[in-house]
Order: sequence, then structure tokens, then C-alpha cells
Amino acid sequence: MHTVESFPYEVRDVENVFIPMRDGARLAARMWRPITDEPLPAVLEYIPYRKRDLTRARDALNHPYLAGHGYVSVRVDMRGSGDSDGVLADEYLDAEHDDACDVIAWLAEQPWCDGNVGMMGISWGGFNSLQVAARRPPALKAIVSASATEDLYVDNMHYMGGCLLSDNLSEATVMFAFNSLPPDPAIVGDRWREMWHERLSGSGLWIEKWLGHQHRDDYWKRASVNENYGDVECPVLAVGGWADGYTNAIFRLLEHLHVPRLGLIGPWGHRYPHLGVPGPAIGFLQELVRWWDHWLKGRDTGIMDEPVLRAWMQDSIPPQPSYADRPGRWVSEPCWPSPNIEDRRYTLTRHSLSDKPPEEAEHHRIRLQSPLSVGMFAGKWASYAATPDLPGDQREDDGGSLVFETEPLGDTFEVFGLPTLELDVSADRPNAMVAARLSDVAPNGEATRVTYGLLNLTHRDGSGDPQPLEPGRTYHVRVPLNGMAHSFPAGHRIRLSVSSSYWPLAWPSPEPVMLTVNTGTSTLTLPHRPQRPGDDERLRAFGPPEVAPEAPATHLEPGRHHWKVERDLATGVSTLEIENDQGTILLDDVGTTVRRATTEWFSFRGNDVDSVRGETRTVRRLERGDWRTEITTNTVLRCTADEFIIDARLDAFELGNPDVDPRPVENRVHSQNWHRRIPRNLV
Repeated sequence: MHTVESFPYEVRDVENVFIPMRDGARLAARMWRPITDEPLPAVLEYIPYRKRDLTRARDALNHPYLAGHGYVSVRVDMRGSGDSDGVLADEYLDAEHDDACDVIAWLAEQPWCDGNVGMMGISWGGFNSLQVAARRPPALKAIVSASATEDLYVDNMHYMGGCLLSDNLSEATVMFAFNSLPPDPAIVGDRWREMWHERLSGSGLWIEKWLGHQHRDDYWKRASVNENYGDVECPVLAVGGWADGYTNAIFRLLEHLHVPRLGLIGPWGHRYPHLGVPGPAIGFLQELVRWWDHWLKGRDTGIMDEPVLRAWMQDSIPPQPSYADRPGRWVSEPCWPSPNIEDRRYTLTRHSLSDKPPEEAEHHRIRLQSPLSVGMFAGKWASYAATPDLPGDQREDDGGSLVFETEPLGDTFEVFGLPTLELDVSADRPNAMVAARLSDVAPNGEATRVTYGLLNLTHRDGSGDPQPLEPGRTYHVRVPLNGMAHSFPAGHRIRLSVSSSYWPLAWPSPEPVMLTVNTGTSTLTLPHRPQRPGDDERLRAFGPPEVAPEAPATHLEPGRHHWKVERDLATGVSTLEIENDQGTILLDDVGTTVRRATTEWFSFRGNDVDSVRGETRTVRRLERGDWRTEITTNTVLRCTADEFIIDARLDAFELGNPDVDPRPVENRVHSQNWHRRIPRNLV
């Protein structure tokens, strides 16, 4: 990582400015303005993650860099977050988009702006960049959407293939903690306590809202851009990583948008590519400058002469739950779908993947009821670079799965795109799920998962109107697997593993299920990309990662991070514990001390599906002088065959001053408990 100290423009850091909204509310913004009399374009990042403290480190790397290249770079706290007015009651509401349009119009009207605005972001900021683009504010000329999706139900952390993801609980926990934090009195003044209590009382329990919409209904459609791709009329740069959970959206955006567009997929998890883990990271900020120079300044940077899609073709590597780097090479396609990709179909036989057509294959009926332990080493739905959150060796999970694999490959075989599994399957219960995993099996037997997919079989014809299964009836279903780019070496095998559960990545079916898979009529289709020698030699090389200087910070207490799997043979309870304690950090330039810690537990007992349990706890503390606040949250999600059960607690404290009292009193100023029972509806 190279730190750039000198830029074409000197930059003025404006710590806070309030932007007025149409209803009189004010949103808090931090701006980095080039020092010049020349009006310049503005670039907006609009998220709820607190510009004053919790994103301060990342903002310092990104925004001064863009400003130094001639852009007014703007970080806005959404309504109800950070130092902005109001309450944040859910994600991607109309009010969020209305506010964004007001911010864009305000930016375009300022004397230091030339009227052209771009919008960028990762995760939430990538989502709302797409969603705001669909609103078509006149000044918005282009966007960059990283680690995001245009379909809020199909590819999101809530549901996958109609299966409830454990990340639904994890993300609800993230927002439970963020939404409970106070504004900074140094910015908002004496109103901070009133604003804080308004948030504590008004934000609500988001996991209850998300579990209240278990199908793809209007709740998810309202902000899903794929409901009408034609609403987006500005250029789009879509970015993601193979270790992330949102990458499938890039393929759909490239296929269905009708505007100038580019796609970039690296080996990364849920991170900007210049900070990407696993590596290699790239000079992404340089690419952003090329993108913005082209679309906001009208300069010919050559970026739109490059292939529509560039992706990292990953080489084979032994299975590990974390990687510093993934070996591979850059490949590209001129359009998507690409004429260079050819489908290669394999037929499932009793134990193998055969290249014989179905009419020539043997037909068998194979039964399966996976233990709940299948999936304990699956990693997260999306890698958040809080390693080790990637899948490990698949052989332990394969012991509870049906396994089909090729003979050793005679030549290197490369796959690029979206594999599909078509199964003829029946179940002995009205509700069942299928988890499918594709692995690269080395000659020594080590199995590295390269992609996977989930399908709730009641959602076989779509998630808008799921229907129960008729026990014993055979259905022909399509299980989409996540997009991938992987090079299988000669001598390795391609393995397909099929299980009836995948806990804790996904919540299990309401009852134990026996699946019956028909071989001979079930097939796996892989998007084969024939090798093209010199692929990466024809592509312009990315520069090394560059950033602006780091924000000054002092680490006061070290963090802790671990993933532990424990199996208690006396009780039969197995538990995955994830600790993500980021320690205590002093933000030197604002004098604020920040403490952040989250712990998650996912457990089950034996093969009792009613015993599965997820629990999260968070601690967030903000301190500066006499302003000392702490927020703790605790959420537990359990189930029966008929209900999801939520128990949650929020406590907020004002702490005494340790400079006055060495044993400061904790003054609890807010406490709230929730107990909710939500009917399961074919999930």
C-alpha cells in the first residue's frame, strides 16, 4: 500500500456542514474541497456508519485522494445516523432516496460545484447508489456500486434461494448497534441527548421487520432496481469479489442495463479493491479517478475502451479459512453474456459426474438426510475480511452429503460464470432445502470449495408465491450456484456435494427431511471458458494500491478475533463462536475514544432442528471528556417448526468521568426488551 502525500490539488478538510432537506431536517456532511476558484464536480458517499468516528479511518484514505485529484468529495451521514437529524427506521426507504436527491441537488447548486455529481459506495452505499440512480436526479452523471445488489431478496444477506441466512441476524445486529449510538455534541451541541433518546426509542428491532417478510413481496421489490433496469440512465461501474456475497448482481447488471457500464470482480471479500482481502489488492482509487474524469469532466481516459468485464481467474489452492492472497490472473470479456463461454453439462450418476448425456446414464434413487453439523466450517455468507471466515477443507462436510465427482482431469479446465444444478428430487416433508457445493479436489484428497448455492424447495418456482411440496413427489428443480472464475488443474477432480442442510450459514428446514435424488436425469452445467494464452498480457495492468495518509489514531487496547468450533460430547451441543473485538482506539484529531466489540454464537444439539440458536452481543463506547456513552445489545434467535422466536435487549449508559472518580458510576439511561414470535411461512 503506497501512501500519496502530494496531489495535483491542495485539499481543505471541512469537518462538518449541515445540508438542508425539503422537510427542514439537516444531514451532516464532511467535505474535502480542493483549494481552487475553479468549480469542480462532486462525488458523494451516503451511508449510515458515522463519518465523525467509525468510518473516519477509511474515509481518510479515500476522500482526500479523490479531492486531491480535483473533486469535492463528500461523506454524508444518512438521516438518523451519525450527526444527522432524525431516526433511521429501516434500510432503503423512500425517505432515504428523497434525502439523497436533495443532497445531490444541493451539491450541484453550490458555487464550488460545476453541476456534475457522481455517487459511490460499498455495501449500503453501493445499494443506494443504484437505487438513487434509478430516481434519475438531474445532476447525477455516473455511479460506482461496490459489493451491492439490485435485487434485495435474491442476493442479499437476508435470504438466499428462499432460505433464511444467519447473516440476517448478523446484519440486524450491526444496525441494532449503529442505530443506538448518539450524535457527537461537538457537532450538534446540547441537542445530542434529545436526538439520542429519539433514536433509542424510535429505530426499532430490524430483524423483526426482515423476518416479517419471508417471501419476495413488495417490501423487497420497492427498492430493487431489477424491477425495471431501464430506470437507471447514468453509467455504472459495478465492483465485487469472489469471496463476497453480492457478486452475482454484477453479471445481471452487465446483461440487463442499457447504459455504459463496466464490471470488475477480484478475489476480494466485502472490501474496496484497494483494501481487498484476499489479495491481490489493486490501485482502485486510480481507477475511480479515471472513471470520474471520463464521466464528470469529459476527459478521454480510455477507461470505456476497455472490456466490459474484467475478473480474477483464481488458480487452484489448498483449502484454508483465510488467505492473504489468491493466486491467479486477470481475464476479460467484451460483453456479458459472452460468446466465449460455452456450457459444459455433466450428468449425475451414482457416484460421479459423467459427460455422458442423460439418456445414456444409469438411473438411481439415492436418499439423504444430512446431519446438522454439515456447514459448521462453511464460513460466512460473505467474507468481511474478519478472517478466518472462508470455508475450510470440505471433506468433513462431504461426509454428510451426497458426493459426485469427475475422473481426474486430463487438462486444465477453467470455469467462468454462473453454474447451475438441475435436480430431480423428492422429499418426505412439505418443506425442504438443498445446499449444493462445487469443490476443487486435489490428488491428495483436499477439497477447496469454489462456489455453492441454496434452494428452499418450496421456492422452486420463485419466491413470490412459494408452495409446499407434496411428500414423495419428484420435482425437477433448478439450483443456481454463485458466480465463479476458477482454474481446475490437470489431475484434479471437480466435485459436486449435495446436502439437506447447511447450518449455520442458512437456517435449517422446520423438520428433519429425507431427500431422494434421482441420478441419470439430474445434471450440472458449468460455464466453461477455454484458456486463451496471454489473457492478462492483453489487459492494461492495474497500478499498485494507493491511498491518502491515514487518520491519526492511537491504539489503547488491542483487539481480539477468533472463530472457534466446540462440540460438547456430554450435552451433544455444538457451537460456533465468532469474536470480533476491535479494541479501543483514540481518534487523535477529534479526541474521541472508540470501543467496538461483537460476539456471535451459532449452536445446535444433535440433529434436533428445533435446537438451532443464534445469539449476538455488542458493546459500543464513545468517550471524550465528560461525554462518555456506552451501548450494549443482545439478540437471540430461536425457532420451532412453526415460529421464529426473537429475544432482544438494548441498554444505553452515560458513564461517569474516570478523571473525577476512579470507579465511575454507570448511569443506565435507556433499557428496552423485545420478545417476538413470528410465524414461519415456508422458510
